[in-house]
Amino acid sequence: METVEISLIGDRDDNQDRGAIAKSDEATLIVVVDGMGGHAQGELAAQTAVDTMVHEFEQESFPIEDGNEFLARCISKAHAAVVSLGGSMQLDDRPRATCAICLVQQDDAWWAHVGDSRVYHLRENQVLTRTRDHSHVEVLLRDGVITEEEILSHPLRNFVECCLGGDSALPEIGTSAPATLESGDIILACSDGLWSGVSDEEIAAFYQPDEGSLAACLEALSFAALDACAPWGDNTSVAVLRVGPDADSA
Repeated sequence: METVEISLIGDRDDNQDRGAIAKSDEATLIVVVDGMGGHAQGELAAQTAVDTMVHEFEQESFPIEDGNEFLARCISKAHAAVVSLGGSMQLDDRPRATCAICLVQQDDAWWAHVGDSRVYHLRENQVLTRTRDHSHVEVLLRDGVITEEEILSHPLRNFVECCLGGDSALPEIGTSAPATLESGDIILACSDGLWSGVSDEEIAAFYQPDEGSLAACLEALSFAALDACAPWGDNTSVAVLRVGPDADSA
């Protein structure tokens, strides 16, 4: 398995995204957390969430019997840790974040998310599936009020309906059924800074081996997203895992 992670500041004053890749002999974890810029200490919320989830992975016994339970536990503990950061603050001012996380063990992958950070499962330049955001526009999409193409330009596209931190109640967690990975498959976790600037079709086809390494192709995709949103490009973070006989560990 080949893994790559990138985080770009974009057109912001600071980078409130955090990403991580953690590995054991039997499993790999990829995580992206987006500190919510409208709230205090978004970068601290993101770093706290990432550190909590990676620590949980590092303390785990392998093989993990229930991937969904493990990811839900990671997110629950990350949420509690972020909530504790804002214990003395007014509710509206407390640190918050969104997250996307994926566990790969042997040939299977499980993923989960909160908010509008996403996980994509790519195969042969197509999106097999992706997470559906916890956002108002996703509700409108599901109800047939808007189309997929209208999401990127909708005025409420950044309105997230649940997140890590803030209220102590556990947020809604989106989870997947276990997916069996094939050679060449790519799992991509990202903050909204990526998908707000490029289409799902561009994300699906970002890796072209004859155009460069996985890292180079991911960097090109990330800068394309920022260029598309300039001069208001958001922090853009992506963590990728690719399965294949020619994949090198990175």
